[in-house]
Amino acid sequence: MTTPSLDSGIDAYLRERLMPVEGAIPHLPGIEMYGDTIPAGTVGGDLFEYINFQQRYDIDTRIEQALKLSKEFLIPHPPGMPDHNSVDDHVEWLKSRLDYRSEMEVAYREARGLERLRVAEDLKDLYSTAGVLLVDAQGHGVISAKIASTVHDTFHAFMLSELDHYGKTTPDLFDKLNLRLAHSVTARNALGRSLQEGAREIATMLYGEVRPSGHFRFVNFGHPPPLLFSAEARKFIEVDKGRMVRFLPLGLEVPEDDPDRKRYFSMHFRKRPAGYSDIADTLIEPGDLLFLYTDGVYDGSDEEQRHDLEELMRNHCLLSAKDICNAVLERAVKIDDHLRDTGEQDLIDDKTVFIIKRSETISTDFVAREPG
Repeated sequence: MTTPSLDSGIDAYLRERLMPVEGAIPHLPGIEMYGDTIPAGTVGGDLFEYINFQQRYDIDTRIEQALKLSKEFLIPHPPGMPDHNSVDDHVEWLKSRLDYRSEMEVAYREARGLERLRVAEDLKDLYSTAGVLLVDAQGHGVISAKIASTVHDTFHAFMLSELDHYGKTTPDLFDKLNLRLAHSVTARNALGRSLQEGAREIATMLYGEVRPSGHFRFVNFGHPPPLLFSAEARKFIEVDKGRMVRFLPLGLEVPEDDPDRKRYFSMHFRKRPAGYSDIADTLIEPGDLLFLYTDGVYDGSDEEQRHDLEELMRNHCLLSAKDICNAVLERAVKIDDHLRDTGEQDLIDDKTVFIIKRSETISTDFVAREPG
């Protein structure tokens, strides 16, 4: 009897964790999406995930809690009674100050109450929002899969905090995630290692959110840019590069005003943290499709490959998102077979494809009601 090795157990664990299932695919009116990934080995550093807000989070309960707090925050808590909320605690601190005035408590309670009302309103937008996360860790194999898993777990931990505090995804999530992958100066010094002695945890990431109106808003950390295929023009059209900020891969660049910037290695300091102006916004017109990918499929620069992919899209654009995704991956696998035949298997990389397709016909009633 052969006993499975520890490595094979890790491989299986990471492969299962990093592979989403079709049951998690979000369903939005007029929007169809599908993704798949093929690792170069038993497990790889590519990751994609559907962010199905309605399935993953209890939006109704979160809205109820936000509305409840919006009222509770306005009511002074009896002194000495248990179950103080965060507003009560802050008011007690205010009252301990020599400059305390009663109107300070009233103003603070009103501000925090309104803050919860806004959270409740923003949470409602999640009913008409679906997210997609693509990660490509450098290299392939168990180490790369572990890096991708770190990004995955950190992303979801921060997402919980985002929904609790804001009711939506904000740019702050991505700066925190970026810092999580940066190298700690303190840890390096304690281990007595130089930066060159150890491999950096480098990963590219693209996260985007789509709505039934066809608007796709995304942030990009070193990832190949999306390609938008126009059904009318029957070719790829440029995503607005003027609004498409592309940061360095995760962990390589720390904002210069981050309070912990001196505690991390950074290639250079970014002028400022990520902001709403760094979120790109592209419109998927009816019949069009958005093509997301990792560099194992296309590196975003080879014109011949782009032409071949464009031809593939022309021949398959009327099919489902799943069939289009499978056709692109089949093409990539054939290229891998050619690389093996020519002895260039070292060039084979993990491959991920994600297709977002907008239907020709859409529900105008739903789009009219959709928050802007």
